[in-house]
Order: sequence, then structure tokens, then C-alpha cells
Amino acid sequence: MSFGLLRLLFGGVLVSMLAVTTWASFQCPLFAVPREVFQHPWFIATLFDAYWGFITFFVWVCAKENSGLARAVWLVAILLLGNIAMASYCLLELSRADPAAGIRGLLVARHDKVGLLGPALAGIGAVVVAVAWFAPAGA
Repeated sequence: MSFGLLRLLFGGVLVSMLAVTTWASFQCPLFAVPREVFQHPWFIATLFDAYWGFITFFVWVCAKENSGLARAVWLVAILLLGNIAMASYCLLELSRADPAAGIRGLLVARHDKVGLLGPALAGIGAVVVAVAWFAPAGA
């Protein structure tokens, strides 16, 4: 698979997730989902599936990031923003990768610096959750 195709794929994931999340936010506040939904077996199974997927992806992040701080902020970003953070990480990796090294190089390249994207996304995720959590019930 080419780097260009991967950029298109992860760019599409990021744009579509931002679009659907924005749309959903205008339809209903994040924590205003009816209790029946939270108790539905398929909602619970889907939530487990999503978060185990996030943890699986995070294992790859840990293999690539040497810094404990980078690992921690990416964990927070992934757990709070899900595929938005994951697609952003993939796009970041594609921007740092050496195309001559191919996909194998992309998958195994290691990094020592924390960078700005992980902390920024973790902060945005924390703000979104805090605003949703503390927003008045009718807002």
C-alpha cells in the first residue's frame, strides 16, 4: 500500500470522524444519551470493541514512542478522542516516515521526542469531556 493511499485513508477517517462527531454534537449533548442506550447489550459490546481496539492501537504507539510522556499523552488522546486521535497519529507518522524505507520503516521507526500533537489532542479531549460532563442538563 502506498503512502499516498494511506494518507488518503487516514485523512478520510479523520475528516469523517470530525464531521460525524460535530453533527452528533449539534443533535444531542454527549452525556444526554438515554439510559436505555447505555444498558443495551449491543451498546456495551460495541463500547468494549472500540476501547479494546484503542488499546491494541496504543500498543503500537508504545512500540514507536520511546518517551513515557509521549506514551501517556497519546493514551489519553486515544481514550478520549478515539479514531480522531488514531487517524491523527497515523497521519503524523506518515509525515515523519521515509518513503524509501517503505511500509516496514513506517511501522517500526522509533521516536524520542514528545512533539506537540499528542499533548494538544489529549488537552482537547479533556476539555471536550469536561465541557460535556459539566454542561447544564438542558444545554
